[in-house]
Amino acid sequence: MPVLVSNLQEKIRTTDELVRLVEKVVLVVLESAEGIDSGAEVSLVFVDNDYIHQLNLEYRGIDAPTDVLSFALEEGEPMPDADGETILGDVVVSLERAGEQAGEYGHSFLREVAYLTAHGVLHLLGYGHDTEEERRIMRQKEEAALAALDLGR
Repeated sequence: MPVLVSNLQEKIRTTDELVRLVEKVVLVVLESAEGIDSGAEVSLVFVDNDYIHQLNLEYRGIDAPTDVLSFALEEGEPMPDADGETILGDVVVSLERAGEQAGEYGHSFLREVAYLTAHGVLHLLGYGHDTEEERRIMRQKEEAALAALDLGR
């Protein structure tokens, strides 16, 4: 399962450990939790608050940074010339915001990035949190993925 990780920010150092962790999170969510085909592709992009602020404004009309955004490609019509590949989409994580939230929530930076990655991938799969029931299901799936990687609460 291809997990393509890109770093478009320079404020927080990205380590091999961080890249391996997010790759594992994507795999756990897709394969273990959701049974998604191992040929599915996910792109994960690390950005800073300024970059995600601009994306949030452009695509959601919200003039503020956020922690994670997901851009699903499997919605609507299948992509032409995909040659049978499943490209789920892009997850964009603000490492700057993840660092801030880790401090606010009292857990590690790695756990926060792992949580945001799981959250973003679940959005790619169509999960949401508009209702209390949707929020509960999504939270259970996020926590199960983190627990599988020994990052649970």
